[in-house]
This record gives sequence, structure tokens and C-alpha cells, in this order.
Amino acid sequence: MSAADQRQPPQAACPICGKISAWSQDNPYRPFCSERCKLIDLGQWAAESYRIPQTDDGPEQ
Repeated sequence: MSAADQRQPPQAACPICGKISAWSQDNPYRPFCSERCKLIDLGQWAAESYRIPQTDDGPEQ
């Protein structure tokens, strides 16, 4: 076996629960760890929980 065959796929923390999961094509829910976390995130988007902060610096000139 070569070194490339023994390499582990990169891992990342799930943005919802923080669980470490593989970042590979074997994980259909990436960047989430599961379908549950993916649906929680979708619900937060649908409820408009994610927002970009607005600054009132006045009109642009």
C-alpha cells in the first residue's frame, strides 16, 4: 500500500452540533454530520434566523 492509500479523509466539525465527521464524498450530508443537522440548518434558513448585519452609515455618495 502506498502512503496515499493510507491517508484519512479530511475531517471537519459539523456547523450545527460540532461533531467531527469526514469531509469526503462518502458523507452525503457534508459539511453536516447527519441528515438531522442538515435539516436543522435548513429550518434556520427558512425561519430567517441567519441574517447579515446591516450598518446605517448613511447614503453612499
